[in-house]
Amino acid sequence: MHEIFDIVDVEDKVIGRASREEVHRQGFLHRSTHLLVFDDKGRVLLQKRSIEKDTFPGKWDSSVSGHVDSGEHYDECIVREAKEEIGLDLEGVPEKLFKIEACEQTAQEFTWVYRTISTGPFSFDKNEISEIRWNTSDEVRRLLALDPESFSPAFALVWSILEESAGQTT
Repeated sequence: MHEIFDIVDVEDKVIGRASREEVHRQGFLHRSTHLLVFDDKGRVLLQKRSIEKDTFPGKWDSSVSGHVDSGEHYDECIVREAKEEIGLDLEGVPEKLFKIEACEQTAQEFTWVYRTISTGPFSFDKNEISEIRWNTSDEVRRLLALDPESFSPAFALVWSILEESAGQTT
C-alpha cells in the first residue's frame, strides 16, 4: 500500500504532498491522530505496535494512532483508524482533548488526541498491532516511570499532557 500524506507548514497548513516514505525520510511536518479508549472502570486500552512497523516497532502506544491521509481531516482519520486498527465502529467523532504541535516526540506530526469510552469487543489488525491490554492510570504512570523505552515517544507525550491537564485524575 502506497500511502500519501499532506505536508504542512508550521501553522499546520497544507503546502504539498508526498509518500509516507519520503515524508519520514525528509522529516517533513505532517499530521496524525491518537485515540485513548477508556472502559467504564476508567482503564485505558493500550496497543503494542507490531514488530513489523516502520516506526517504534514493539512499543506500547495509544489505543489507536495513525497518520492523516492526504485530503483527509483529523476527525475523519480517527474514525477510520479506530475501525482499521481495533475494529471499533465510532458512531461519530469522539471527544477532542487537545492538539500537540509537531515536535521530535511525535516524529514531526501535528497530532490531535481524542478520547472515547468503549468496552469492545475489539479485533485488531495483526499487521499493525501485536497485543492490546487494559491498564489503570496508575499502571501506565508506573510503567512509564520504570521503563519509558517500552513506549512510543508520542504516547509518552500524549499521556504526560493528559495527566497534566487532568491534574492526574484520569
